Amino acid sequence: MARPRSGLRGALSRYAIDPVFRRAAGARWVPTHAMLETTGRRSGLARRTPVVSALDGDTLWLVAEHGRRAAYVLNLEADPRVRVRVRGRWRRGTARPLPDDDPRARLRRMRRPLLGRIVRWFGDDLLTVRICLEPTTKEALR
Repeated sequence: MARPRSGLRGALSRYAIDPVFRRAAGARWVPTHAMLETTGRRSGLARRTPVVSALDGDTLWLVAEHGRRAAYVLNLEADPRVRVRVRGRWRRGTARPLPDDDPRARLRRMRRPLLGRIVRWFGDDLLTVRICLEPTTKEALR
């Protein structure tokens, strides 16, 4: 059953947690977060969202707290081309929601125990998203 983002959870998320994550996301010194940039499905404008993530080679994993209702998930379903700022660098990639993947197991594999608990506590419809990043080797930049 879906839990609305209101009351204590909504206030904590909106006024305490989100502002901190927004500033820290994608910074070199914060490897647990990334800044995800999608293209707005209606406006066509760039939209940035801080996300808890795990980088595995050229694959970035994240778990959407509100599943397919999250604005950034709706945006990446409309246009899967995204940019991600991870560890201080912007990278391009292609995002794909994975509804058949177990998001709770994915959170455990991401090895972010405290952040995983926060995502599970605030989330009401978890969804795994895989982002295949373009390689950053010198040969790929030519």
